[in-house]
This record gives sequence, structure tokens and C-alpha cells, in this order.
Amino acid sequence: MKKYKINENEYELIENYKEGFDENLVKEKVTEYFNDYDYIVGDWSYGKIRLKGFCDKKNPLHKKINSFDLKDEYIKNSCAYDCRYFVLKK
Repeated sequence: MKKYKINENEYELIENYKEGFDENLVKEKVTEYFNDYDYIVGDWSYGKIRLKGFCDKKNPLHKKINSFDLKDEYIKNSCAYDCRYFVLKK
């Protein structure tokens, strides 16, 4: 998939469900807060984008709540049904 430079970090777009990725909007919304995360998941609800950071198990900040292993569960339980979303990997 395609790579993007966001806030001095390089990300690879690994999932783009229903064309949920909007490069310009993501570049506006991603702040330094996400620098420590290995993945960024963005989902759309009511015309607005939400972003959440996730970690690999190797990351010292890894906790159950931000484990990338639970990404599918997060999308199923915390996002609007069948919403557009994307996954960026650092």
C-alpha cells in the first residue's frame, strides 16, 4: 500500500475500508500525541473523523486498551456500524 509522511513519521496505509482515508484531513488531525503509537485507526461517524492510537506488543506503552490485536473488536464495538475507516502503520 501507499506510504505517507505525517508529522515527521512515515506511515503505510494498510487498510482503507470504503475509502475512509483522506490524506489532507488526516494530516490536519494527527498531532504529536500519536507519535508513540505504532498504528492509527481512523473511523467516520456523522461526517466526522475519529482517530485512535494502537500499539504492538513490543511497544513499552502497550496495554490491553490500546493493543492492536483488539483493533477489530474496537471497530465492531466502538465505531458506527459498517462505517468507513482506515489503518495506518508506522
